[in-house]
Amino acid sequence: MAETRKVSGVKYTTAGADYFEKRKLKRSAGVWGLWGLAVAAVISGDFSGWNFGIASAGFGGMAIAFVILVAMYYGLIFSIGEMAAAMPHTGGAYSFARSAMGPWAGLVTGLAETIEYVATTAVIVFFSAQYANGITSELLNFDLSANMWIWWVVLYAIFILLNAAGANISFKFAIVVSIISIAILLVFSVMALASGKFDGASLFNIAPDPAAFASSEFLPGGLLPILFVLPFAMWFFLGIEELPLAAEESHNPTKDIPRAGFIARGTLIVTGVLVLVLNTGVLGAEATGASGEPLLDGFRAIVGDQVAALLALAALVGLLASLQGIMFAYGRNMYSLSRAGYYPKFFSLTGKRQTPWVALVVGAVIGFVALLLVDILAKANEGAGGVAGAIVLNIAVWGAVFAYLMQMIAFIVLRRRFPNASRPYKSPWGVPGAAIAAVIAAAIFVGLLVQEPYRIAIIAIVVVYVVIVIGFAIYGRHRLVLSPEEEYALSGGLHGDPQKEGYDAMEAEVFDKK
Repeated sequence: MAETRKVSGVKYTTAGADYFEKRKLKRSAGVWGLWGLAVAAVISGDFSGWNFGIASAGFGGMAIAFVILVAMYYGLIFSIGEMAAAMPHTGGAYSFARSAMGPWAGLVTGLAETIEYVATTAVIVFFSAQYANGITSELLNFDLSANMWIWWVVLYAIFILLNAAGANISFKFAIVVSIISIAILLVFSVMALASGKFDGASLFNIAPDPAAFASSEFLPGGLLPILFVLPFAMWFFLGIEELPLAAEESHNPTKDIPRAGFIARGTLIVTGVLVLVLNTGVLGAEATGASGEPLLDGFRAIVGDQVAALLALAALVGLLASLQGIMFAYGRNMYSLSRAGYYPKFFSLTGKRQTPWVALVVGAVIGFVALLLVDILAKANEGAGGVAGAIVLNIAVWGAVFAYLMQMIAFIVLRRRFPNASRPYKSPWGVPGAAIAAVIAAAIFVGLLVQEPYRIAIIAIVVVYVVIVIGFAIYGRHRLVLSPEEEYALSGGLHGDPQKEGYDAMEAEVFDKK
């Protein structure tokens, strides 16, 4: 019979001798594998999604939003780099918040990250299916536009198999597709400039709104839309924060995760600037804001429809890169919360390949159902397809900014609460950097709340939170397990690396107490 003991308002249950044996991960990544994972997770944002913000804020508003987010992501990545080096286990955002603010904070933060990554995967599947169907329609006369769910099933199935095949394969795939995706963006940039299709004046071809405060050609909607387009500008960086989730699969997480985050962030700033300026300059701001596939439309403007259809095959690689990277993230996020008992424990089973295949399947089913609901909404409301797609995108962004805010609070709290914990890497921006990131994340959060078209997304998220929190209060909190994330929190930061100290290092310490 399992022993239980109440600690920190929850009850821990002994895991059993074979519990962690069935939940093993394998160290497979160096700094470049981690760089590939981070870039792959984000790079699809350069291909689709970011451009929706151009419609309301114009090029100038998006450029300002981009600069604001560069500041936020510098503070964020420096801060989570410090926490990940101190806590080299898979929990990521959940672990940071759990250590700083207790089990309930760990749950709500981890759940926000689950929502972020599952919804982001669904968005990427949506855009990838659009690209793939456009290619097959143009080149093979094979059109599934009336049954896009078939594409969704195919894409989810392929990438579940890829991610379940082994971490080593996942990291190598991430490096290859990241390099290919960057090459595609560089080729587009050269073609845009060499063809003469880039026109600087077309960056500002949206007519200013005379009713808007401080409107101009640079800011056609005035100042306020800058707040509203921050979620779309996040698409240039969303997902880079997943790196801590690879800690138990990294050869040297204390050094390589901060280094990979720094290099990946620089890479994504360069690609983001190229796309924002050149893609908009080729199409014009007005056309860019309305495009469902802006990079492909940019290629069409340069070389025509037939050649662009071939180039779309290459452009699809960028979307598929992110599909693999973000699916990796939700798999590890759900794995860590399940291993600790916050989610059903069987989600964290890893099998012979030492990958969380159950979590991968569960997240895919949730994402597929979300896409079906979006599809039903679009068909029930003619012309609502773009709005429905934007709603799913904003669900992902909501989960992200809430998780960012909680992580930055956790960073500040941990600096004071665990002063003696080992910190192999320290953020050069320190507490001020975390505070800057927290303020910007909070502003984006507010921007989402006040936009009426996306309130249905907020309602859906609230319902999910109510169900999960009630389930945890009634059942889950009485059956937690001393996973590495929980041990770190309970030991005040003294238990750090599970693969050096063991996965149940504190069981005797906790359960033998009288």
